Amino acid sequence: MSIERVWQPPCGCPADPCDQLVLYNSLVDRKVAFVPQAGPQSRQIVWYTCGPTVYDSAHVGHARNYLSFDIVRRVLEDYFGYNCLYIMNVTDVDDKIILRARRNHLLSSYRDAARDPAQVYADASAALAAAVDKQRGKVAEAEAALAEAAADSGSVAEKRREELATNLAQEQMLLGKQLSAAAALEAAGAAAAIERQLEIAGDALAEALDKQLGATVTDPAIFRAHAAKYEGEFLEDLAALGCRLPTVLTRVSEYIPEIVQYVEQIVANGMGYEANGSVYFDTQAFRAGGHTYGKLNPWAVGAAALAGEAADPSGEKRHPCDFALWKAAKPGEPFWDSPWGKGRPGWHIECSAMASAVAGDKLDIHTGGEDLRFPHHDNELAQAEAYYHACGCQQWVNYFLHSGHLGIEGLKMSKSLKNFITIRQALESFSPRQLRLMFALQPWEKKMNYGEQAKEEMRAKEALLKNFFANVEVALRTQKVAVTSQRWEEEERQLQRELDGAQRRVHEALCDNINTQAAMGALCDLVKAANIYLAARQDAAGPQPQPFLLRAAAAFITRILSVFGLAPAPGDFLGFADPAVAANDDAMHAVLDGLCAFRDAVRALAKSKAPASEVAAACQGAPSEEAQQAGASGRPKDMLAAFAAFQQEIAGLAAAGAPPGEVLAACDRVRDDTLVDLGIRLEDKPDGSSVWKPEDPAVLRQEQEERRRAAAEARGKKLRGQLDNKRKELDKFEKLAALPSIPEALADKYRFDAAGEPSHDKEGAALEGKGLDKARKEVEKQKKALDKALKEVEKQKKVRAPLEKKLAEDPAFLQALAADIAALAAELAALGVAENGSA
Repeated sequence: MSIERVWQPPCGCPADPCDQLVLYNSLVDRKVAFVPQAGPQSRQIVWYTCGPTVYDSAHVGHARNYLSFDIVRRVLEDYFGYNCLYIMNVTDVDDKIILRARRNHLLSSYRDAARDPAQVYADASAALAAAVDKQRGKVAEAEAALAEAAADSGSVAEKRREELATNLAQEQMLLGKQLSAAAALEAAGAAAAIERQLEIAGDALAEALDKQLGATVTDPAIFRAHAAKYEGEFLEDLAALGCRLPTVLTRVSEYIPEIVQYVEQIVANGMGYEANGSVYFDTQAFRAGGHTYGKLNPWAVGAAALAGEAADPSGEKRHPCDFALWKAAKPGEPFWDSPWGKGRPGWHIECSAMASAVAGDKLDIHTGGEDLRFPHHDNELAQAEAYYHACGCQQWVNYFLHSGHLGIEGLKMSKSLKNFITIRQALESFSPRQLRLMFALQPWEKKMNYGEQAKEEMRAKEALLKNFFANVEVALRTQKVAVTSQRWEEEERQLQRELDGAQRRVHEALCDNINTQAAMGALCDLVKAANIYLAARQDAAGPQPQPFLLRAAAAFITRILSVFGLAPAPGDFLGFADPAVAANDDAMHAVLDGLCAFRDAVRALAKSKAPASEVAAACQGAPSEEAQQAGASGRPKDMLAAFAAFQQEIAGLAAAGAPPGEVLAACDRVRDDTLVDLGIRLEDKPDGSSVWKPEDPAVLRQEQEERRRAAAEARGKKLRGQLDNKRKELDKFEKLAALPSIPEALADKYRFDAAGEPSHDKEGAALEGKGLDKARKEVEKQKKALDKALKEVEKQKKVRAPLEKKLAEDPAFLQALAADIAALAAELAALGVAENGSA
C-alpha cells in the first residue's frame, strides 16, 4: 500500500528550480522550490514555529531544534534577503505542565512533613513497585502494537513499524530506569536519609501522591508560577545561545478567547462535537468534507501507540482518531469559562488558533521538531483547514520543516525518557558558538547523534577557523602596504580562484535546502588554501602575503559565519557602531607590539648569555613613548601596566645579576600568566621573534590545563614504566636474597668442606679420584659425580651473581631500591595520576 502525498505549490513556483532555493518540505518529504505565498518577487515570509511546553528545563535536543531553525532563519533573512514575521508560541497550559506543577507541589509538601525514614521507604517502595507494574504494561502494549504491525506490507507499513520499534525501545528504556531505581532504593535501605530516598524515588512517589491527592490542588497560582519559571529560563537559554528573538511571542493563557472562538467555528463547520463538556475534532467528518487527515505522517494515523492521546475510557469519542479541542474541567486543574462549561484548551488547538490570530489563513513556513509531526502538527493542519473550510482552505501551511532528532545512546533525547542534558549543563562544557557550530556541521533535517564524533569534528573546525583568523590578523597588522610590493603572482591568482570557487559552492549549498554542512566544508577548504598561500609567503626575502587579498577571503568567510550566527551579524545589534572601538584597537596594537619587541630582545640576550649590563641597557626606553601614549585609557591602559611591570621585573633581575635562566623564566611568565589574563595569545617562533593574537582568556586557560594534563599523563606514563621496572627488579633481587646458601641448596646431594667445596656425597662417600685399582670404576664414577656437583655449584653462583655484584657496590642496595619505588609512587600521586593510569 502506498499513499499519495498532495501538495499545492504556491503561485509562481517553478517546476525546475534551477539555481533557486529549495527546502525539504515534510508535506511531501522531498525538496521543493521555495516561493513566498505573496509571489516570487515578494520578500515577505510568515513563519510560525512551535515553542516550548514550559514544564521543565530545556535540553540540548531543544537547542538543536531552536539553533537549527535560527540558522535557517538567518540564512533566509541575511543571505537571501527575506523579511520574516517570526511567530513563536509558549505552551503554558498543558497536561504536562499541570501534572508536573501539581506533583512538584505535592512532593514538596510531603518532603516538608516527612520525619520517619522507614515510612518514607515504605511509601517510596510501594510507589516504585506501582510505577514498574505500570511501565511493564506499557512495554507489553508497545510489543503488541509492533507485533500487530508485523503482518502488514508496503512502504507505509514499514514506516509505521520503524516508529513502533522506536516507541518500544523508549518504553523499554523507561522500564529499565524504573527497575534501576527500585534496586537503588532497596540497596539504600529503610535507614537511608529521607533526602536520599526522595532523590531515588521522587518521580514515582510524586505520581503516587498525585493519584491520591491531585484533586486537592486548586490554587491556579501553582500552575502559573511553574510555567512562568520555566518560560523565563527558556528565554534566558535562547539569549545565551544567541538565537534571534521572535517577532511575536504567543502565550496560550493570553489567547483563551481566540481559542474558544476557533473551536466554536470548527463545531459550526460540522467538524467538531461536544461531549460532556469536552469538544472533540471529528476526523471522519473532516475527511467527508474533502480534506486529508494525516498529511505529514500518514503511516501513523490509527496507531494508538503513536498518537500521544490519553485513553478514552468514557467512550466520548466517535472515532479512535478523534482528539480533544477543549477539555472539560477536572479537579486539580486550571480552567476557563466557555460555551461548553468550565474547561481548558486541548493540546493542539492553541497553535492553530494563535497562528491564525496573528497571521491569518496562510503560513509560508511552519517549523518544529521531528517528534511533533504526528499527532501535533497533523492535527494543527486539520484544525486550521476545518476552521477555514468555508474559504475552501486545503493547505494552511505551504512549507513544513522539521528538524531531525538529536540522539543519545541510540534514542532521541527526551525529557520523558530522562536521558537528556539541559542547555545549561551543555553550556558548562561548550560555548554557545561551539554548540551552534556543532549543529551547523550537520544537515538540519536529519537525525544527529550527540556523541564524541560530532564534538571532535566541531572542535577541529573551530580550531581551524580561529587559527586562520589569527594568522590573517597578524598578516594585516604587520604588512605595510605603502612600502611593500602589491604585485600579484601565480600564488595570488590561485588563492583568488579558490575564493571564487568557495563563493560559488557556498551559494549552491545554501540554495540546496540551506545545506550548512556543505557550506562549512567550502569555507574550510578556502581556509586550507589560504593557509597554503601564507606558508608559501613566509620567506622574509621573497614576496610577502597580499593583505588585501587575504582580507577579502577572511571577510567572505566572516560574512557567511555571521549569516550562520557564528560571528556577530548586523541584525544582532541596534544603533550605530562605536568608532572609538577601532581607535582602541589601534592603541592596543601599539602597546602589544612594543611589549613583544622588548620581550624578544630580552629573550635573545638571555639565550646568548649576554652580560647583565646589556639586559639592563635593553630596559632603557621601554615602554616607548608611543606605547605610553597609546596606553592612556581603556583596555590599552591595562596592557601598558602589564608592559611596565614586566620591564621593571627584567630591570630588577639585571641589576641583581640574575642568571639567564631566571630572565627566560620571567619571559615565560608574562606569556603564560600576565597576557593570558588579558586575553592575548603570545606565540614564540623558531627565529626568536613572537606574534600576539587576541583570544578568550578562558580558552587559553583551558589549553594550558590540557597541556598540563597531557604533560602529567606523559610523565605519569614514564613514571609508571619506571615504577614497574623497579618493582620487578626489587622482586627479583629479594627472591635472590631469600635463596638458601649453596651448601644448603645442595644438602640433599652433597656434603661440603670448610672451604665451601663439595667433598662427600649425601651418604658420606668421599668425592675423590684416588683408590685401589680394583675400585677404578668406582673412582671414575666418583669423578663424574664431582664434576656434576661442581657444575651445579657454578650454576647457583651465576644465579646469585647479579645480587652479589649489586651488594658489593652498595651493601644497602635493596633498601635504596625500595626507597626509589616509594619516591616514584609519591610523584605519581602528586601528579594526580593513579598507578593504573587513570586520572
